[in-house]
Amino acid sequence: MKIVIDSGIPFIRGVFEPYADVAYIAGRSIGREDVLDADALIVRTRTQCNSDLLEGSRVRLVVTATIGIDHIDLDYCRERGIEVANAAGCNARGVLQWVAAVLAQITARRGVSPADLSLGIVGVGNVGSLVWEYARMWGFRTVCCDPPREECEHLGFSSIEEVFAKSDIVTLHTPLAPDTFHLVDDRLLAKWKGSDKVLINASRGEVVATEALLRSGVECAIDVWEWEPNIDRALLDKAFVATPHIAGYSLQGKANATAMAVAAVARHFALPLAGWYPAEVSPSAPRAISWEELSLAMPTRYDIHADSLMLKTHPEEFETLRNDYKYREEFF
Repeated sequence: MKIVIDSGIPFIRGVFEPYADVAYIAGRSIGREDVLDADALIVRTRTQCNSDLLEGSRVRLVVTATIGIDHIDLDYCRERGIEVANAAGCNARGVLQWVAAVLAQITARRGVSPADLSLGIVGVGNVGSLVWEYARMWGFRTVCCDPPREECEHLGFSSIEEVFAKSDIVTLHTPLAPDTFHLVDDRLLAKWKGSDKVLINASRGEVVATEALLRSGVECAIDVWEWEPNIDRALLDKAFVATPHIAGYSLQGKANATAMAVAAVARHFALPLAGWYPAEVSPSAPRAISWEELSLAMPTRYDIHADSLMLKTHPEEFETLRNDYKYREEFF
C-alpha cells in the first residue's frame, strides 16, 4: 500500500510507515505521476483533486486535513468509487478565537462594549454556531443566516438581506459552493453603507466579490482571499486586519485535523490506529470566558496585530507566512 501525504501536514510523519510506503510531497507539487501507484492521498487545500490528478491512478481514498472540500471534485470521485473524507469542525475553536481577536480590536478602537453592537453571522455550522454561542454570552446582539439549517430546523434565522440590514458587523462562515460564490456582492454592500460597518471573512475568499468590497465604504477584516496566494493589494491596504489564511491555525486545530485524517485512513484500510492523537499536543479545554477576561488576555494570548502587520509588510510572502506559521494555543 502507498500513501501520498502533503508534507505540510503536521504531526503525521511516522504514523503510517509501519503499514505503508509513504511519500511526503508539498501540496502544490503533488502531480499525476506521484499518485499513479498510490492507494490514498492525504492533502490540504492546495492540492486540486480532480480528473487531471486522479485519472488512471489506483487511488481509492482522498482525505483532506481541512474543513473545506472545494478543492476536491466530488462528482468525479463519486463516479470513480473514490471515498472522500474531510476534517469537519477540526479548527472551529481556532477560528472562533481569531474572530474574537477581531471583535476585541473593533470594540477597543471604538471605545464601545459588545452590547453596543449587533453581529450578523452568515453560516451557522461548526464555526458559526460557536461564534453565535460566545457572541451572545459576551453581550452582542446577534442575527443569523443559514438557509439549509433554517429549512431543516426552523430556527427563526433571517435572510442574508435581513442580516446585513440589522447588523453593524457581519462575519462569514459559509463553505464555498456555486450558491455562495460572490455571495457578498454589490447588491448587498450597496445597501450596507457607512464606515461604521465591518465585514469579517474567515470562510473562503471567493464568497466575497473583491471589487464590490473595494467599491464599498465598509471596513473589513480578511483572512481568506480571492486568488490566493496572489492577493489583491488594494484589499490588503483596505483591511484593518489582514492575515494569510491562518484563522484556524491553532495547535489543537491542526492536531485535530491530522487525527481525523489518520482515523479516516485507518477505517478505510482497517489499520490499528483507532484513537490516535499527537502525543505532543494537549487537547483543547473548552470553557466559558467573559468579555473582560478575553479583552485582557487577547493581546498576550494572540497578537493578531502582529500577524496582520507581517502580511501587510510582506504580501509577496503569503504562502511562506502561511506554511511557516507558528500555531497558536487555544485558551477557551
